[in-house]
Amino acid sequence: MPWLTLTIAGLLEIVWATAMKQSDGFTKPWPTTVMVVGMIASFWLLAIAMRQLPLGTAYMVWTGIGAVGSFILGIILMGEPVTPARLFAAALILAGILAMKMAS
Repeated sequence: MPWLTLTIAGLLEIVWATAMKQSDGFTKPWPTTVMVVGMIASFWLLAIAMRQLPLGTAYMVWTGIGAVGSFILGIILMGEPVTPARLFAAALILAGILAMKMAS
């Protein structure tokens, strides 16, 4: 159950990071609201997952999910560039997440 909770927390990190970008420096109220709610929910679920998972594992997986997910949404929704170096970096993060999961 803590892994499911951590995964949802990571997905919510993607939500709030994307909403932060769309808030245009907190000048748009709806994206700003989504960001704040998503952030609170994400941190809350992370804290719950940390009751049973080691700090380093939980935090690394949470940030990794958020980083890779935000990278993918940036490409899909915002037309950010896809380069071999960026893809390689994202693959390294994903490999780290999988290695941390298997090591726990």
